[in-house]
Amino acid sequence: MMREIRQGGFEIVKPYYGLGLWLQEKNMIARSVQPSRREALSLGAIAGIAAVLAPRMSFADPQAVAAEIKKLYGDKSFDSGKIKLDVPEIAENGLVVPVNVEVESPMTEQDYVKSVHVFAEGNPLPGVVTYRFTPACGKASASTRMRLAETQNLVCIAEMSNGKLYMAKANVKVTIGGCGG
Repeated sequence: MMREIRQGGFEIVKPYYGLGLWLQEKNMIARSVQPSRREALSLGAIAGIAAVLAPRMSFADPQAVAAEIKKLYGDKSFDSGKIKLDVPEIAENGLVVPVNVEVESPMTEQDYVKSVHVFAEGNPLPGVVTYRFTPACGKASASTRMRLAETQNLVCIAEMSNGKLYMAKANVKVTIGGCGG
């Protein structure tokens, strides 16, 4: 791009240097601000403390899972049975833990599984996965792989079309952590 300037009736064409040159001419260049040594050390100390404490403070616990379940279902009671929660007893790697869920149901219009929720008591967020089913599914079965931060319980809740709730729990021992461990 070129900039044209008229001097004494003649046109002089000069190269256009852009906004940077104009700001420099106008003495408006932003200067970098150097923090003092004390400020740099205090920021480093705060970052170090946050890096050490944040992972431990952010993991869910059984009370967080119970609160999440209460938020979904209130004070309804849970029956046992009907849920087959297939997880390994010992997971060699917490990064990829296979989880298979199967709920016994005829899957008809009158009696089917509406949803299945899986919660982890030691992960940063208690709710891991939710599956929704319809009678057209034919079978209430699902598989996934999840990351587990540490040895913990998995809680599975199945909600039926008639309003009944079923719960199953399984403990998974993780030998190598998946969430930074």
